[in-house]
Order: sequence, then C-alpha cells, then structure tokens
Amino acid sequence: MSRYNAPFEIHVHGQVALRPAVAFEQLQDALKPLWKYAGARSLSDAAESCYEDEPGIKFDPQEHLLQMCWTVAGDDDFRQVLDEMCMNLNDLAQAGAAIEVTFYDVEFDEDDEEDADAESRDDFVMLFVGPDPAAIMQVQRDLLVQDVVSLMERHFDGAELVGVVSEIDKLFGQRFDALVNSLQLGRPPRGTGGHGGIGHGGSRKPRHLH
Repeated sequence: MSRYNAPFEIHVHGQVALRPAVAFEQLQDALKPLWKYAGARSLSDAAESCYEDEPGIKFDPQEHLLQMCWTVAGDDDFRQVLDEMCMNLNDLAQAGAAIEVTFYDVEFDEDDEEDADAESRDDFVMLFVGPDPAAIMQVQRDLLVQDVVSLMERHFDGAELVGVVSEIDKLFGQRFDALVNSLQLGRPPRGTGGHGGIGHGGSRKPRHLH
C-alpha cells in the first residue's frame, strides 16, 4: 500500500555477508517485510530507492553480499518491519553486520531550526544481525572500539589507548560469559576491526551514498 503524506523518509544502509549457499529466492523471502511495506510484489520491484542516486537493495551472488542503500516513505510502524527483517537475516548471515536506519522528518524544514518551538523528529538507530550472538557481539565490540579510539585520538596517541581497548574487551567478555553460561556458545574472536559507528537517536545524519 502506498503511503501518502508519510511523516518520514526512512533510509536503510548496510552490508551483510551471506552464507555461500544463499540464493536470491531465500533473500527475497527474508526481506519480504521491507518490500511488502513499500507496496511492492517482489524484492526486484522494491529494490530501487526513492532517490536515483542511491543504489537501492542489491544482491551480489558472486561475493555473497547484500548491500542496502535504500530509502522508503513511512511511519514509526516501520520499526516492526526492521525487527522482522533482522530476525530473517540472522538465518542467512555468514558473519555479524551492522545496519544503520535513519528516520528523516519530512515536515521539518532546516529553516525551522531558528524557531525555538520547532523540534525535528529525526531518529537514528543501529541494528545488528549475525549467525549467532557471538558474531553480533563481535560487531558491537568492534564498532565501539573504533568510535572510542576515534574520539580519544584527538587527545592521545594510538599507542596510549591500548589499555582503553583492553577495558572494553573486558566489558564485552563479562557480557559474553553470561551468554556462554546460559546458551553454551563459543567465545567470539577479538580485535578483528569494525567499520561504522555507534548511532544515537535524535540527530540529523547525512544520507549515505556509494
């Protein structure tokens, strides 16, 4: 169903490594919440973004990659769609991955920022998918390390931050130990290096292009 006068433009951005055996039909089924929300009859029909300069939703069968740089008009009910999509992608993912979602308030004009009573409803959330909790936690750890190091390198040399990274690892280690005790999972690797950043709600963020 088309959404006229939708309050948000919602941008979904991320790259997910898929298991080699994953076929297009499986991906289409996993992403059904997205393309159904867009009012399409298939993933192919919905793969094109609202903006021509965005690649949209692409499946690379040679590299086993799902790439998303896609915008759709919608409302807060899109959050439920995201929950369903993440659950589905967990079954197809080869490794942990982060997906950024930005809600742009279409009714908020940049000129309104001068009005003290005007308040944007923009929001930004970071979602994580992966084959198991260990893979998801690894991505979360890597993103946090990159975010913290990037901030602190303005004041300290990288070599001075080894202790900071070690403390972050300890925190994630404690959290993962609790998962191991309850789910009997294997311990995730450390220090693989992540890409991206930790998102916080309420800030207006630029749209990602590739």
